Amino acid sequence: MTQLFASAQEVVDTLRPREPVHLVRPRVITTRTQAMLKAFPGDVLYAVKCNDHDLVIDALYQGGVRHFDTASIAEVRQISARYPGATCHFMHPVKSREAIAEAYYKFGVRSFVFDHQDELDKILEVTRNARDLTLVCRLDMPRGQAKMCLAGKFGTSIDEAVNLLQQVVATGCKSGLTFHVGSQCVDPSAFSYAIEQCGEVIRLSGVAIDVLDVGGGFPGEYTGEEPAFVAFVQAVTEACAAINLPKTCRLQCEPGRALVADGVSVIARVELRRDTALFLNDGTYGGLAELKYLGNCFPQRVLRPSGETAATGKRIGFDFYGPTCDSVDSMPGPHYLPSDVREGDWVEIGLIGAYSNSLRTGFNGFDGHGWVTVIDEDVMAPAIVYSLPTMRSAA
Repeated sequence: MTQLFASAQEVVDTLRPREPVHLVRPRVITTRTQAMLKAFPGDVLYAVKCNDHDLVIDALYQGGVRHFDTASIAEVRQISARYPGATCHFMHPVKSREAIAEAYYKFGVRSFVFDHQDELDKILEVTRNARDLTLVCRLDMPRGQAKMCLAGKFGTSIDEAVNLLQQVVATGCKSGLTFHVGSQCVDPSAFSYAIEQCGEVIRLSGVAIDVLDVGGGFPGEYTGEEPAFVAFVQAVTEACAAINLPKTCRLQCEPGRALVADGVSVIARVELRRDTALFLNDGTYGGLAELKYLGNCFPQRVLRPSGETAATGKRIGFDFYGPTCDSVDSMPGPHYLPSDVREGDWVEIGLIGAYSNSLRTGFNGFDGHGWVTVIDEDVMAPAIVYSLPTMRSAA
């Protein structure tokens, strides 16, 4: 049973944690989930890879999520076991034959993504040319559309997509298109462009697709300047109207970060201060990888046990270092904290619900961490507000 606390301060007062602790705020996740489901005119598939902890999944389910972007057989197993009535979509374009078979025959997965002739053939062979499939072809996207580019590894060209879609229709299966503009996309027009490309595939192939999955990439609100989810929904709906998407076509999206970023924070302890360098007991091999790869856009605050003198010094910039012996385990700043932060203080890092615990490793033996539930809705905002250009240049 997960421990329940009123606030992050109570966590520190009660536990005095020696290892990093993830604080889940289920109400925050559930409220945001309800709003996003209401805004999107189709199925919202939560991207399980973003944060796969049961406390997070439960809050999403409580908010109404019933469709899941599962990109591995392990994720299919997890969701199917916890929520047997949920619908899993196997969204990884490259899957082993064993994974396809288990997903199809054991767990009833019927929606599969592919981006290559051999993968399409593989799916059909493993499922013995089943006719109850929805086969969704992924298009490649140009670089530079998001803070974290995902182009190059997956996705096919327009010409090849035309050929593949026509083959899907010939099998009698349902057909679809999908794409991914990249993680932390702050430009709704990227979705407009991607849907325009899908429209070209539809026009050239003559296929009235059954599903258009606009992928993920919707941003977390790290700077306060990111467009709201409704702005992306507007861009999607307008672009779909412009390509005359068939009314029978079902829309899907795959948010991860936008759903859970602000619903989790992490408390890490300062083990050493060396001038403006803070050595923490969590880092890039643990739950703080995004501080290195997304940049210094995450709000932080110092926590001390109640009764001790609070850290009240002027905020100055620090560099963070994780607990391992690897110099790669660094999170360059400036991360702004009070100038009197010291060894033994705890630092709460907010907006860390996306790609934190899901990227955690046991490297160098530092695999200990805890989970608690916090009932407040205290979502931290940056003490110093970064602009989007500053955030890009700092990463």
